[in-house]
Amino acid sequence: MIFKAETYQIVGAAMNVHKELGGGFLESVYQEAFGIELLENNIPFEKEVKLQIQCKENLLSKYFVADFVCYRDILVELKSSTAITDEYYAQVINYLKATQKPLGLLLNFGPKSLEFKRIILDPKSDG
Repeated sequence: MIFKAETYQIVGAAMNVHKELGGGFLESVYQEAFGIELLENNIPFEKEVKLQIQCKENLLSKYFVADFVCYRDILVELKSSTAITDEYYAQVINYLKATQKPLGLLLNFGPKSLEFKRIILDPKSDG
């Protein structure tokens, strides 16, 4: 399992935030609280990272914005919804394809218990 220890630390930080705030807040509230929790746990991160998109070796002027990138290689996307949807999953897959980062974490603070999904970029996939 790639980035097992790092994933454990990131998800643990998210669980701490969810335990403190519970569900029902806007995504922006969780984003701010999660950033504080990452700092307190000495987890290296960048917030609201612009992700360049490449097409046929050309960089496009359009870009994605990832909520967080932790440990330089783990994309972290936050949601505050009733459930993780196929659309959210596809969003993270697209981010991974665009950046060739190996791992994405989808964290959903909306439900009663934190939902999270590890998403690994398949190097054989097109993109």
